Amino acid sequence: MDRTIGLGVLGFAHGHVNAYIEEWKNPVHGIKVAAGWDHDLKRLDAGSKSFMLDSCSSAEELLSRSDVQAVVIAAETSMHAELVELAAACGKTIVLQKPMALSMSEANRIVEAVHKHSVPFTMAWQMRVDPQNLQMKQWLESGELGRVFMVRRRHGLPMGLNAEFAHSWHVNPVFNRDIWADDASHPVDFLQFLLGVPETVTAEIASLYNPQIPNDNGIVIFRYPNGPIAEVNCSFTCTAAENTVEIICERGTIVQNYGDVPSCNVPRLEGMAGLKRFDTQTGAWTASEIGSPSNHGQRIRGLAKPLAEFLRGERGPIATAEESRASLRMVLASYVSNQEGRRVRLDDPGIDDV
Repeated sequence: MDRTIGLGVLGFAHGHVNAYIEEWKNPVHGIKVAAGWDHDLKRLDAGSKSFMLDSCSSAEELLSRSDVQAVVIAAETSMHAELVELAAACGKTIVLQKPMALSMSEANRIVEAVHKHSVPFTMAWQMRVDPQNLQMKQWLESGELGRVFMVRRRHGLPMGLNAEFAHSWHVNPVFNRDIWADDASHPVDFLQFLLGVPETVTAEIASLYNPQIPNDNGIVIFRYPNGPIAEVNCSFTCTAAENTVEIICERGTIVQNYGDVPSCNVPRLEGMAGLKRFDTQTGAWTASEIGSPSNHGQRIRGLAKPLAEFLRGERGPIATAEESRASLRMVLASYVSNQEGRRVRLDDPGIDDV
């Protein structure tokens, strides 16, 4: 019995979709990418020619095809809610690129569409399937290291130093919010993956280099009730780094290196472990056998396999619509805190107005 899933691409704006399509050329994944659509005709032409896809003149045309059972929505963020509603109404399985939406009202539309039409849905978060991240989550859930006191995730990109990036859709308010909402969403969702939803958010976010690229640096502190204090530290003007995660526990410490672009794509000192933990019982560091990829592109391509498994119905969603809405709320709370100079609760109604 042929279990191959026919797939369509709704927008090529988020470049990660190209990595998935490239991986899905391998028939072992059971995904046949059949067609694409994009409102940007140059982008549509490039994507269709690169991957030998049928070009569709509208999203509706793509969704009407009988050989398309699922879609990856990788159009600009401002189009996500409408495209999810269209795809869900046609009964398609949906993979949505980050960030989920521009606002909580758009996120609510996505959640409502998924439930109304009972369609399988997942967000494409590579940090939730990264082997080292899964190992860290397993270590915490095992209780071997005792209570968790602090978690710090440093995350970055060098894009803010690129003058051309100021003219990209990522910083165009018609299509997206800004680089902070666009990419800080990754480590923020990672914290939700590790620890759940916090009680309060305190943030400082600023444009420190090019005013045409808003919010290129920031630090956000998440406070969990009776639990850890967690920090997301993002610089999108970062050219090199090393440490990406520190987790301070009652009976030890976890350290991850090389977990983002600036740390993974530059030369490394020989013998440095990508992931290790210190146990107070043994008084020693132990390196994980899970190695770090040689470049960050491997992490992005690594998402293709679990996405294919989801599309074929062999695993659940990487992140549900509800989980992704909660992550967006955490991100938008950082804007409220930064603008108003105060600690913000996650149930603050001001988050719905950002």
